[in-house]
Amino acid sequence: MNGHARELADGFDLEKLTPDFYANPYPTYRALRETAPVKRLPNGCYFLTRYDDLIAAYKNTKAFSSDKKKEFLPKYGNSLLYEHHTTSLVFNDPPAHTRVRRLIMGALSPRAIAGMEPDLIALVDSLLDRIETKDRVELIGDFASAIPVEVIGNLLDVPHDEREPLRDWSLAILGALEPVIGKEAFDRGNNAVKDFLAYLETLVERRRAKPGNPERDVLTRLIRGEGSGEDNGERLTAKELLHNCIFLLNAGHETTTNLIGNGLVTLSRYPEEKQRLIAQPELIKTAVEEMLRYESSNQLGNRMIVEETELGGIKLPAGTLVTLCIGAANRDPAQFPDPERFDVARTPNRHLAFGTGAHQCAGMALARLEGAIAISRFLKRLPNYVLDGEPVRGGRVRFRGFLSVPCQTNL
Repeated sequence: MNGHARELADGFDLEKLTPDFYANPYPTYRALRETAPVKRLPNGCYFLTRYDDLIAAYKNTKAFSSDKKKEFLPKYGNSLLYEHHTTSLVFNDPPAHTRVRRLIMGALSPRAIAGMEPDLIALVDSLLDRIETKDRVELIGDFASAIPVEVIGNLLDVPHDEREPLRDWSLAILGALEPVIGKEAFDRGNNAVKDFLAYLETLVERRRAKPGNPERDVLTRLIRGEGSGEDNGERLTAKELLHNCIFLLNAGHETTTNLIGNGLVTLSRYPEEKQRLIAQPELIKTAVEEMLRYESSNQLGNRMIVEETELGGIKLPAGTLVTLCIGAANRDPAQFPDPERFDVARTPNRHLAFGTGAHQCAGMALARLEGAIAISRFLKRLPNYVLDGEPVRGGRVRFRGFLSVPCQTNL
């Protein structure tokens, strides 16, 4: 461990990050993993960077709670942002988490996802048809972000002419989850929740009057409580219903956009691996897993210690907040040989991009399908694409992706 690396670890503060860190956090994550894997931050929270420690936290739901009420109240106050982030599936423990997850999983069964594939291929091909007419494209706006918004819009059966605000609402709400936010980001996120709730109230009213097919329409499924039994108290309250519709868009939107954008940018920076994937398109499934590991769309998770526990010889008392660094764990050499190498054929690849345990991402099979279809068909149609200028990062630590990626395609 050289002096610079030790300096990175000693000076790390999640609330005071530098531009260099946002550009490339991995040297800092490596330094932390090697010298302070259970790092106490200036605000009293702990930051975990080892793979095995994250596994322990994910699996021990008795000691590590996902309920965010205590953590978020000082940050958001009694606001709509607070109401949203403490009602959605991901930030709750059983039984609330179990009820909502069961309903959603019923609409994301293997059969249901297989049924989405033809429409997903048609969507990707239509986007590529438009891209092929241009010499310069913007990979995020013209391609990556357009795919998950349509997929989640289809899942909730949002009319096509009403989908335009969805992406901006999602970016604003998720942006408010950053470790430190100013008034502008708070107001933007709070207004997005307000506007989204107002829209959903109208959409739910219309769907109650004219239900969709619960096998494909998640909103109809959530309204009816299908998959969990309508007569056993499993149906969602009006508030739970609305906020978990917002959660579905947010969970399926930015992370999948980032998977596609990060994947195509990473391939462009590793031309040998790009050519390998083009020559062997059957590697697309392992390639997507490697993209998820190497540049995890979701870099951070959080838990609250509710029962004293110990990690790495450090006692963590009840009431302690911990941050789970997925981006660091996914490059832990104890789990991944030569972890800094990008390898489209890497196997095994038990990365934590989707978490694990009770809170493992409910939509991971759908995200994998979107990534595989989008990236494989892009490479087949536009194998010679190159970056045309420096991509613009999203300026976030929790969600790692790009705001824009200028690209030339017809070379």
